[in-house]
Amino acid sequence: MPGPLARAELTHIDRVPVDMARAYAQHDAYRAALAAAGAVVTVLPSLPDFPDCCFVEDTAVILPELVIRTRPGAVSRQGEVAAIAPHLPADRPHVTVAAPGTVDGGDVLVVGRDIFIGLTLRSNAAAVAQVAEAAAPFGYRVTGVPLAQALHLKTAVSALADDLVLVNTDWVDPAIFGRRHIASAPGEPFAANSLTIGTTVFHAAGPATLARIAAAGFDARYLDIGEFAKAEAGLTCLSLVFRPVGF
Repeated sequence: MPGPLARAELTHIDRVPVDMARAYAQHDAYRAALAAAGAVVTVLPSLPDFPDCCFVEDTAVILPELVIRTRPGAVSRQGEVAAIAPHLPADRPHVTVAAPGTVDGGDVLVVGRDIFIGLTLRSNAAAVAQVAEAAAPFGYRVTGVPLAQALHLKTAVSALADDLVLVNTDWVDPAIFGRRHIASAPGEPFAANSLTIGTTVFHAAGPATLARIAAAGFDARYLDIGEFAKAEAGLTCLSLVFRPVGF
């Protein structure tokens, strides 16, 4: 559940008041929407000492073959990894990023057999090298992507399908990803983040971009997380989505 978001880490936006009652309601609606789309949702306990704890995406990268426990770039968040470790899937091996590597899960975009990692204030080249070494035996290619304008890579690009990404083309060159792309609409800078559950694509940050996703043939649905956006979050930040081995 959401922690005291008023103390969450911020990098690229100014701090504004967070309505916690509304945040709890949005979190409830988020969980219900994912469940309605076919996900089995597990709710983890809050961690009062970690204001960013609701952003569980940053603590791990879950591949079908491997769990990579991260080492978040904000020192204040590094204790979250040990807290979430018991809840990560036990049906595949685990590795952990070690110093001097730092990486937030929000910087890690997995598209097919490609793993793109944002080189940001939170994630560095040492972590890219460690992820590449861990994932290479399973056939993954790992690429570091320099990014200066956004907190995380998945603020600037997200996967709609293995061959299609949604991109803010003002922040990152879509050619990097070697796939078809849909550009987020002008005037909607945070609209490149989306979350796919089954056949549904959830979107939170712009009606024009939502319309572009729908026009591409997706079941595109708006899902409001406005209070979490005040803590620099997107839809993907609030969950770790994976399939059990064999599914």
